[in-house]
Amino acid sequence: MSSKYEVVIGLEVHVQLQTQTKIFCGCSTRFGSEPNTQTCPVCLGLPGALPVLNEKVVEFAIMAGLATNCTIAERSIFARKNYFYPDLPKGYQISQFEEPICVGGWLDIETETGSKRLGITRIHMEEDAGKLLHGEGAASGRDSYVDLNRACTPLLEVVSEPDMRSADEAIAYLKQLRQIVIYLGVSDGNLEEGSFRCDANVSIRPWGQPEYGTRAEIKNINSFRFIKQAIEYEVERQSELIEDGGRVVQETRLYDAESGTTRSMRGKEEAHDYRYFPDPDLVPIEISRARVEEVRAALPELPLAKLERFVSELGLPVRDAEILIAEQEIARYFDACVVAGAQPKAAANWILGDLSRNLNNAGISITACKVTPALLVGMLQRIDDNTISGKQAKVVFEKMWESGTEADTIIDSEGLRQVSDSGAIEGFVTAIIAANPAQVADYKSGNEKIFGFFVGQVMKASKGQANPATVNELLKKKLAE
Repeated sequence: MSSKYEVVIGLEVHVQLQTQTKIFCGCSTRFGSEPNTQTCPVCLGLPGALPVLNEKVVEFAIMAGLATNCTIAERSIFARKNYFYPDLPKGYQISQFEEPICVGGWLDIETETGSKRLGITRIHMEEDAGKLLHGEGAASGRDSYVDLNRACTPLLEVVSEPDMRSADEAIAYLKQLRQIVIYLGVSDGNLEEGSFRCDANVSIRPWGQPEYGTRAEIKNINSFRFIKQAIEYEVERQSELIEDGGRVVQETRLYDAESGTTRSMRGKEEAHDYRYFPDPDLVPIEISRARVEEVRAALPELPLAKLERFVSELGLPVRDAEILIAEQEIARYFDACVVAGAQPKAAANWILGDLSRNLNNAGISITACKVTPALLVGMLQRIDDNTISGKQAKVVFEKMWESGTEADTIIDSEGLRQVSDSGAIEGFVTAIIAANPAQVADYKSGNEKIFGFFVGQVMKASKGQANPATVNELLKKKLAE
């Protein structure tokens, strides 16, 4: 892109909520069921069917608002957003417009030049539409079907300010927002299943120009990689268009992952095109300050607070802490190890090293592995009390990974208990020195590199069970005589 232009990006993120039932009816929100098996007159929009608000959706919206520094409105209302689409049976979507439940929040992201605050305009509640299935079940591949299981599934729409100036800033914002909703437990954040999807509004303007350029909206992108590619392509497209004397048209575009390009879908609607008006079937929502504070008090520890605690209280390097908090279950696992008595740095090393490597190789989550926090801590304690060496611990861990057996049992069954008695080790040291006079002479003549030879021979003679620290200490003493 030409350096003449500044990029302006705003994001609209749809977060599907983890409620058991839909936002306005009692139908299940379970993912993956047979098409059109989770519907009723309410979510199908049949005449005479009336919506009843799911209170859990309101609670989740308050939680998300508080976690993103929003103000929770004392009064909010639902509105009808009118438009026709085959997967929207009612001909309108129940959403919020003039009076959303959360306003005026922000998130801080880290950039190459330091921390940057990105504004959040609003968070509002709404229902999802159904899903169109194209080319399935017909030999011609030209038929389309509609699955309305998803219709009326509860969503939060998080609308940012146009504060982002690069695709990287947009991705940093999205990753932090996704991490927050997962930690809160309000959504599983699954991009592939559409639980967390993003529309990106992208425009460019000459540097120093206060007015925004004409924006294009890229719809429903469901991977961080594709979001980054779509934004970067759109920035390049708009820049080249303007440089060639053209004009950017306000429109909705789709991203084609195969070609790495965006293509026009339709003209971009404005708010007045939807003819919003208050939904007459739903009363205004009134939220007391006491209720907000009750929800605030029940919030879990959020990612950035956990990061700060891991660094300042537990003494972890920032990079280690960032990796640990990236996945909530790994952070919980680490916390459980520390609570059970493990030294934080030692626990982090094993979790980020051997445990993560085995999880990746097996393709499983940390909750599915046999090495529980209690088992890992038991092994770390045997390292600390010199029952086993670090090298022996590797053997113990692999056995533990395969069987889920506690460390003490494996140590005894495999004969791995470390010899720390200096008298026993001294016998090995004396024998090795006596058996290798040429190497002893070489060492004493100044070849200190050969010291490793003596260590290896003692460890071999002790079948790997001698305490390495004691071996080193006694060898140096004996070789100096």
